[in-house]
Amino acid sequence: MTFEDFNLNRQLLNAVSEAGYEQPTDIQEQAIPLILAGHDVLGIAQTGTGKTAAYVLPILYKVKYAQGSAPRALILAPTRELVMQIGDAIEQLGQYTDLRTLCLYGGLGPKTQIEALTAGVDILVSTPGRFMDLYLRGDIITKELKVMVLDEADKMMDMGFMPQIRRILEIIPRKRQNLLFSATFPEKVEKFSFEFLEFPTRIEVTPQATTATTVNQVIYSVPNLHTKINLLGYLLQDPAFQKVMIFVRSKEVADNIHKFISRKVFSEDEVRVIHANKGQNTRINAMQAFRDNTIRVLVATDVAARGIDVQEVTHVINFDVPLIYEDYVHRIGRTGRAFRTGEAITFVTEAEEYHIEKIEKIIGQEIPVEFLPEAVEVTNTPFQERQDMLREVDDQRKKEDPTFKGAFHEKKARPWQKAQAAGRPGSKPGGPKASKPGGRPGPKNSGGKKPTSGPKRGRR
Repeated sequence: MTFEDFNLNRQLLNAVSEAGYEQPTDIQEQAIPLILAGHDVLGIAQTGTGKTAAYVLPILYKVKYAQGSAPRALILAPTRELVMQIGDAIEQLGQYTDLRTLCLYGGLGPKTQIEALTAGVDILVSTPGRFMDLYLRGDIITKELKVMVLDEADKMMDMGFMPQIRRILEIIPRKRQNLLFSATFPEKVEKFSFEFLEFPTRIEVTPQATTATTVNQVIYSVPNLHTKINLLGYLLQDPAFQKVMIFVRSKEVADNIHKFISRKVFSEDEVRVIHANKGQNTRINAMQAFRDNTIRVLVATDVAARGIDVQEVTHVINFDVPLIYEDYVHRIGRTGRAFRTGEAITFVTEAEEYHIEKIEKIIGQEIPVEFLPEAVEVTNTPFQERQDMLREVDDQRKKEDPTFKGAFHEKKARPWQKAQAAGRPGSKPGGPKASKPGGRPGPKNSGGKKPTSGPKRGRR
């Protein structure tokens, strides 16, 4: 099938051709005819499969041309990055139409957005929060809305947008076409779909939460944070790592990784970092620099995992395993897009084994484990970090078995343990290989040798 087989006008087909789309993806092939026919659609598709164009093209065809001042189509998305990505797609595919599109999101003053609304808008793309803010001010007229789209519905629920979405449903016309798209389909999304959609046609182009076949996934088992950093530095020296996204859990870790890469691996001009504390312009500029290949590495928290549509990302590195397991699918979906192949690498400590096993269950496959390269220095695990990991493992076991009493008991660190954790040379009485009472050998690996044990996946 080609795009010529759809009932689209010549303006849209010309734009599709100029965008380089040669044939529709699975989600586009199934969704476009249904949306054109006026059906409510529930679409489940991985990131990178072209679902944005699957609903944008039919909306552009149905809205047709600029008319009046009130929007006739509303697309809701969870993050400003995704709103901007959808806006870019509409601009690209609707370049030969006179349709007016406006993106609404927080992080900047509403004055310019209000002026654009007053001038007239045909298609509105917005985060739920900014939409409600401007509606309550009286700046958005909803009576002409004919189509409503919820994109990344699972993420919107994870981010707590459901109360706002339900309020929006109360203030827009009841007679409308509804479209819901999601990369995963947990129970909470399924329940919401019953109240949002009317007799929908369900499209599931891949099994729920399956990762793209164009992404090669591997795991490295590592004993601690410092070894993760050593492994990251080693991998980034490989010339094959041309365009890399590194995902972490927290803003603090993101900033630290950015500083490490800037000092030890690349120049500061080749690395950027984006997270919730970064200003709107900083995030937009970093994203654009990554798209334009001005920078080589982008470090990001999960807030940026959705809405990043960048071609030819060669590698995704999960420096931390995500705690929202569906986010793993979205993270690695940044590579292997548009029929290209990519690599997804995940660093896993003993405390993260629990989470990676849950992820493997969700995606329905076991992720292969790679040997840790011999050139990577495996450091001793600091006493406090080891204690924290053991405590976390205990908590995980208690989740699975409420009767589990806990094997971990916090012990006071002895002076030699504190010295070792601080990186000072062996200060344990009797030297680094002294024996404890009873003849048991003292701590080994004080000379920086690689330990023979680690996370249970091991270094095969």
